[in-house]
Amino acid sequence: MTVRPIGRTNRTVAVVGGGPAAHRLVEALLAREEDLRVSVFTEERWAPYDRVALSRRFLDAGDDLPLGPGPWDDPRVGLRTGCRVTGIDPAARTLATADGDTVGWDELVLATGSDAARPPIPGAGDMVVYRTIDDVDRLRGQVAELGGRLGRAPRAAVIGGGLLGLEAAGGLRALGADVTVVHSRPWVMNAQLDESGGRTLNRLLRGQGYVLRLGERPLALEGPLLRFGSGDDIAVDLVVAATGITPRDELGAGVLELGPRGGFAIDETCATSAPHVWAIGEAASFGGQCVGLVAPATAMAEVVADRLCGGTGTFPGFDTAAKLKLSGLDVATFGDGFAAAEGALEVVYADPVGGTYQKLVVSEDARTLLGGIFVGDATPYAALRPMLGRELPGEAGAFLSAAGHGAPADLALPDEAQVCSCRDVSAGDLRRAVCGGCPDLAGLKACTGVGTQCGSCLPAAQKVMEGQLAVLGMEVSTALCEHFALSRSGLFEAVQATRLRSFGEIVARFGTPADPAANLGCDICKPVAASVLATLHGEYILDGDRAGLQDTNDRALANLQKDGTYSVVPRIPAGEITPEKLAVIAEVAREYGLYTKITGAQRIDLFGATLDQLPRIWRRLVDAGFESGQAYGKALRNVKSCVGSTWCRYGVQDSVAMAVRLEERYRGLRSPHKMKFGVSGCARECAEARGKDVGVIATSEGWNLYVGGNGGATPAHARLLAKDLDDTTLLRYIDRYVVYYIRTAERLQRTARWMEELPGGLDHVRDVVVRDSLGIAAHLERVVADHLEAYRDEWAATLEDPERLRRFRGFVNAPAEPGEPDGTGPVALSGPRIPVRGAR
Repeated sequence: MTVRPIGRTNRTVAVVGGGPAAHRLVEALLAREEDLRVSVFTEERWAPYDRVALSRRFLDAGDDLPLGPGPWDDPRVGLRTGCRVTGIDPAARTLATADGDTVGWDELVLATGSDAARPPIPGAGDMVVYRTIDDVDRLRGQVAELGGRLGRAPRAAVIGGGLLGLEAAGGLRALGADVTVVHSRPWVMNAQLDESGGRTLNRLLRGQGYVLRLGERPLALEGPLLRFGSGDDIAVDLVVAATGITPRDELGAGVLELGPRGGFAIDETCATSAPHVWAIGEAASFGGQCVGLVAPATAMAEVVADRLCGGTGTFPGFDTAAKLKLSGLDVATFGDGFAAAEGALEVVYADPVGGTYQKLVVSEDARTLLGGIFVGDATPYAALRPMLGRELPGEAGAFLSAAGHGAPADLALPDEAQVCSCRDVSAGDLRRAVCGGCPDLAGLKACTGVGTQCGSCLPAAQKVMEGQLAVLGMEVSTALCEHFALSRSGLFEAVQATRLRSFGEIVARFGTPADPAANLGCDICKPVAASVLATLHGEYILDGDRAGLQDTNDRALANLQKDGTYSVVPRIPAGEITPEKLAVIAEVAREYGLYTKITGAQRIDLFGATLDQLPRIWRRLVDAGFESGQAYGKALRNVKSCVGSTWCRYGVQDSVAMAVRLEERYRGLRSPHKMKFGVSGCARECAEARGKDVGVIATSEGWNLYVGGNGGATPAHARLLAKDLDDTTLLRYIDRYVVYYIRTAERLQRTARWMEELPGGLDHVRDVVVRDSLGIAAHLERVVADHLEAYRDEWAATLEDPERLRRFRGFVNAPAEPGEPDGTGPVALSGPRIPVRGAR
């Protein structure tokens, strides 16, 4: 094929297809040339949407998956949705549509995408596919209908364990189905993962409750049975086919050269065999290969846009980097993950028991990065992917975070390194945008398009931006997110001062732009606003517009576990419990088949409850006098205690009574991150109080108060704030400390990190808490007093309100719970479930 010169006169470009590739092409054309008309034809009734994020539609039927600000309102663009193109005539430069129109064009770009393939077996026509918004909506409806009709979780099988199949499986589990993944290879994602990485992912998936049927192909779907050659058939209610893609190349039959495995054959300019006809995306066959990934599709779009506007761009080949979008699983690959290059070396950290596998592939001299695979912990992916093909600034092993190393702080990307493959944005593009007046992430996205498609590049983009701001001597923005210029602490103060009570009011007053209709927030600012409102007003967290702000755990008032069930964690202040209450917990666990675990936090956690079981379980617990332990919330989790002077011959103070008092005082108080307290009855420190956010240790003279201790990945010992305190003074100082932390800490900042970054550190905190240097002590104490007056157990409040109970139905048409408007009769307990040791 040869490159054909393109004129610069007023032309019409016809684009057939409405996926991300077509969207990017139109954007790129409009940005390059004014004197142009673009006509886009798409079969779907939707404007082009983000197919990469299709799994989001499972969780939110109202999410239309926008691709950012689109070009469809531009007067140069005509978008025809629901319009199928039935034929093309390259000689006449026309195309025909199903509704009888013949449309002329000067240049034609085929972005027709692909169809989901079905396995060539009997019954395949009864399978559902997962490819479009309509497919997801169809699956949502089928799962809901089956669940309501069968009275149990539908049994779904997904044929295909690749990226698409696993995302479909995750979506079905989110809808409440039991899922079996059928895959012909010994490990899932075999196209992206080597054996060690794939088997690690197998283990993680099984741990989440997925059933894996590996190394077998189904022979037929016969009614309710998916049959196999082994005779070990699977009973199914629903089967989803996700076995790959078939390029939509029917328009090229007899007209254009096709690839050996289908698709419009293209050269390095993305030109087809016919003059003025181009092809991009999944329907384009380059080097005999079609690839169903968004990065190469958008790269092709950029090449065609450049060529149509007089440029010399060429397609460099397929970028096969991939990131699995499945809740609770962190998987990413890029480059030569299989170490196929001659002399390639593999640097590996593997912990199959812990579910972590990290591998970097480097050149024979161990200096140039060739690829990587990350399973279980993909933290290094964002920083390392732009370094593909470049020399690493240190030993490769230092970049494997799971091995106890982090990426070097001075990992600076060269200007030519590509940060965003979806939009072809380099580190240099970002730095130039910062220098040109884009000092925050929202501005950077608007200027360059970085992160506006799949979003996986945003951490790397933010790092480049902040580095450039530092070079310019500019202050790095503390904005909470692109929607709020205020930091989390600034937003807290603003909401408190203005007494706002809803997210809509907060957005209208402080959002950017200040328009609630145009600014619905994001996964960063919405939970922060929910926490601030809960702290300031103490209202039920799921009422009004607050329900939509919460994360998954807060919406369910329970912790979502890796197998798709939920944990039930009743509050047991200081670990003190009566035999009668112990008996109730045992009865509930036995009746619902729950796995029980006595934790290091001196609580009894019950694992394995389904969403619809939660109200029935909590009805039993609340009636027995239990409250929510709020294991799901960013709030006080627990106060650990030894037995103190009540029983221990070494105890010098009643640590149990003080721990109970503290837990009941601060329970339900929302904060930037979770908090844990400890009270030890003597200096022997059996409650490990110095490992807590607030630690109290008894002495013969009173209580010593320690603050700022944390466990977890970065443990820190608490430090002495004040000593020899009586009960009243101790409570007053803790009130002040906790509320000052809530008021001034940033999002997801633990007390240890907060004190480290606070100007003046511990000395400043001591001045505020003990000496009242800011004159706000009375106000800080008043916040706790108001909280004590307003506190209401969230599960007790839920059970009293029929409307609140509706959100715990497993399916939209499931029978109502007793207490709901249309519910009658006693609660019917489900049959016993077999507890799985360690499934929590």
